[in-house]
Amino acid sequence: MQSHLSESLFGETFRPRVHFTPHRNWMNDPNGLLYYKGKYHLFFQHNPQGNLWGNMSWGHAVSSDLLHWEHLPVAIGCDETYGIFSGSAVIDLKNSSGFGSLENPPMVAIYTAHNHDGSHQSQHIAYSLDEGVTWTKYADNPVLDLGMKDFRDPKVTYEEATNTWLMTVAKPQDFKISFFRSSDLKSWEHLSDFGPLGATGGCWECPDLFPLEIDGVTKWVLLVSLNPGGYSGGSGTQYFIGHWDGKTFTPDSTNTRWIDHGRDNYAGVTFNNHPEGKRIFLGWMSNWIYADKYPTQLWRSSMTLPREITLRKLDGEISLISTPLDPGSEVVKTQLHITQGADSSLTFKDEKNFLTIAFDSATSEVVITRSWFIEDSPQRSLPITSESATLSIYFDNGSCELFSPEIGLTMTSLSLVTLDGARVTHQS
Repeated sequence: MQSHLSESLFGETFRPRVHFTPHRNWMNDPNGLLYYKGKYHLFFQHNPQGNLWGNMSWGHAVSSDLLHWEHLPVAIGCDETYGIFSGSAVIDLKNSSGFGSLENPPMVAIYTAHNHDGSHQSQHIAYSLDEGVTWTKYADNPVLDLGMKDFRDPKVTYEEATNTWLMTVAKPQDFKISFFRSSDLKSWEHLSDFGPLGATGGCWECPDLFPLEIDGVTKWVLLVSLNPGGYSGGSGTQYFIGHWDGKTFTPDSTNTRWIDHGRDNYAGVTFNNHPEGKRIFLGWMSNWIYADKYPTQLWRSSMTLPREITLRKLDGEISLISTPLDPGSEVVKTQLHITQGADSSLTFKDEKNFLTIAFDSATSEVVITRSWFIEDSPQRSLPITSESATLSIYFDNGSCELFSPEIGLTMTSLSLVTLDGARVTHQS
């Protein structure tokens, strides 16, 4: 649930019960995901003036549990020159930037400033001394400018070993991810570029680089979203697992791998500073094919359920595993057991619409079909190699997410089915 101004505002047909939505108007990519002083901060791409993309600014909400959110005023607003595009936020505990003090370290946002005429993108910073409520843009912006038309989405993290900041940022049309280092968040040194590799059917965006352990060994994960060219059409997010030597990322494999085989999980990144060191991922639950057409009025777009991501060895290969935070009883939770050689399915249906999750024994694929407001093809997983598996399914107003960590499968799909009056039927 979300704290809100009135019940009527949060009672619209497709408003989710637990997935984050803006209280009004348009939302897309999550930005500046950060934990600090008992609160998770979610900034997000936001149009404060309408429910279509435009006037890009950073919206802001906070939560103590990643499921119940308090909406705050717009954090960083666009101006007459720049839109405030995607980026990240950090707590500068050592005050390396000089914006605050050791007693009151600044929260620093690193974001892409997008010229309104589309001619140029560069990296800017702003800082807050009141935990993200009010912001001051750095007087000497930009802090990183390569003179490029497309150069965006900086994800910044702190590296204890070198006492420096690491920026992972996209060169979208070159299908490259660039890495930069800084000691003060203001001056940045180029380290290396990664790519092109994997899927290159659309521009690369929203990268995230972070370590995860498996069997006592540290591996590094690089997330790269792209649009179009996603696994199920339109928007999607691929990942690479490999080695980071402090300057260069080297993947273990050149295979294209996807964090989600559904159609509605894009631009996701992980929270900085999780108190238990976990990697919690949050994505935009939509697709650029139809994001501006989904039939809501006062607000548009949701975030996925927060997911912990870990590594597991499957079929001899290290894979990325997504496990959702338990959303409690406010959504429908059910399971579908699948077995090779046997068709099975589960359908959510109300008076007007349906969404079906099925196991196709002929192809060994999990398939999602849905009633939709435009032409829509089935969403299919890669073939399942296990003899059997259990799909855990979470159904909220207007969305369905399934997870099977044992086989490394995640699928996220919007729907037109609502909880009120919905029926769940199984066939096998």
